[in-house]
Amino acid sequence: MPDEKVSPAATKITAQEARPERPLRIALFGFGTVGSSVAKILVESKPDGLELAHIFNRDVARKRVDWVPASVNWTEDADAVLASDADVVVELAGGLDPAGDWVRRALEAGKSVVTANKKLIAYHGVELERLAAAQGGHLKYGAAVAGGIPVIPGLEQGLAGDRILRMEGILNGTCNFILSRMEEGAEYAAVLATAQAKGYAEADPTEDVGGFDARAKLAILMRLAMRVVVDPEEIVPKPITAVAAVDFSYARDLGCTIRQVARAEETGGVVAATVGPMLVDLRSPLAWSRGTENMVILTGHYGGDVVFSGHGAGGHPTAVAVVSDLLALAHGSRRVAIPSVPARVGAEFEVPHYIRFLVADRPGIVAEITGALARERINIRAIVQKPGYPASALPFVVTVEPCKSSALKRALASIGKMDCLLEQPLDLQMLE
Repeated sequence: MPDEKVSPAATKITAQEARPERPLRIALFGFGTVGSSVAKILVESKPDGLELAHIFNRDVARKRVDWVPASVNWTEDADAVLASDADVVVELAGGLDPAGDWVRRALEAGKSVVTANKKLIAYHGVELERLAAAQGGHLKYGAAVAGGIPVIPGLEQGLAGDRILRMEGILNGTCNFILSRMEEGAEYAAVLATAQAKGYAEADPTEDVGGFDARAKLAILMRLAMRVVVDPEEIVPKPITAVAAVDFSYARDLGCTIRQVARAEETGGVVAATVGPMLVDLRSPLAWSRGTENMVILTGHYGGDVVFSGHGAGGHPTAVAVVSDLLALAHGSRRVAIPSVPARVGAEFEVPHYIRFLVADRPGIVAEITGALARERINIRAIVQKPGYPASALPFVVTVEPCKSSALKRALASIGKMDCLLEQPLDLQMLE
């Protein structure tokens, strides 16, 4: 009987279906909100190809829980875990140090790394990916932006064939919680205290409310979506702390609300990027995002607009993204190599602006403001003043037609010298 021939296609399928003899051994670095949620998924769902082997945490005794199998090694010795038989290190401690050292040492040892550390990836992601490739490991960070929303896998896989021209998004759940509550009438200080009590905001909320958290995430998305590597420090964030209840009242009159938005675009080879509170049209999907939800809108040259939306904060949503990265490693998936080039953030957005003034009323104020804007060739769209405020502390709003940020900055510097101002004007971009 002649030898039976096996087709190349059949051989290929057989190779793909082959499973490793043992599951990937997972070492968790950090057993906080996200780390404990990752462990819970691994223990309860028992995903195919994954085994929780080590849990590292400082003062680990206070972290022990009885639902983790006895086979798992709890330790305070990072060196021992990095030298162990763990295949994948899951870094969930955050920050640049010592987390960066752990990640580098794991990659140097040929291990793969899964992380949710947006700051580490924003500042050192390119370097770490090169190290992973050189040592035969993989670096995956699907949870670093937008928590449980698959924005990064979507860019690496589903949108890799497009050329993304513009992106705008709500990337910080803490700020979205605060601003959406303020939209309902609450004051900033009270909402911040609530956010801290619920665990949405840190005791020092500067990273969130100052825009630094969203800035790091925007830098990551720019590299994956727009193929440019930028220094996050070149993206100058604006804090949400200057936004007051009166701004939401004026925004409603203009058919808008206020959200912290991270946005970037590329025009003629020049990149513009910014993070800060902005007026958002009530018809925009960004206005629909409430509480701790995140949203990202990507505009492609070929595919048009794509919207990602969902829970961007919290232990369970972020843990889902981490475990999804682990499963991708267990089943042989790897990142799509997306080429990127260094770029400077040098372009300006040319958009309408909302400018809110608080003044001690006197004759000639509007004339001085309009004169300063006219000298920079900035056209006024509307002047809005609500009744019911005392002349000693009168808030009113000027909206202007699309103009360059640098021109408006010069005009506001001149206006800022007026003796009637009780505080510096609040300038917010308007998304249309």
